Amino acid sequence: QVQLVESGGGLVQAGGSLRLSCAASGSAFINVMGWYHQAPGKQRELVATISRIGTTNYADSVKGRFTISRDNNKNTVSLQMNDLKAEDTATYYCYTKTFQNFAYWGQGTQVTVSS
Repeated sequence: QVQLVESGGGLVQAGGSLRLSCAASGSAFINVMGWYHQAPGKQRELVATISRIGTTNYADSVKGRFTISRDNNKNTVSLQMNDLKAEDTATYYCYTKTFQNFAYWGQGTQVTVSS
């Protein structure tokens, strides 16, 4: 079982920056950590993921603007979001997948970018 606690969402003007953080607790051995987002009326979509060995994967829409990082010792994952755009407005969910292929989600944190 894994519990995820997110922090760092908020309201920012277009062009600004925000940093999201997520801390995982529990006994499971975590492989992938990452972030998804979901805008009203839309499906939840990948933003970025990072494996335990540091392999990253980004949505095309955020490449060059967002950077994902993790601390394996602390079981934390962060998302540095720069040059934010109005279309980045969404609820952002922390995501983890264990080596046993169980997936867990955080409660979500709101990011609102005003244009």
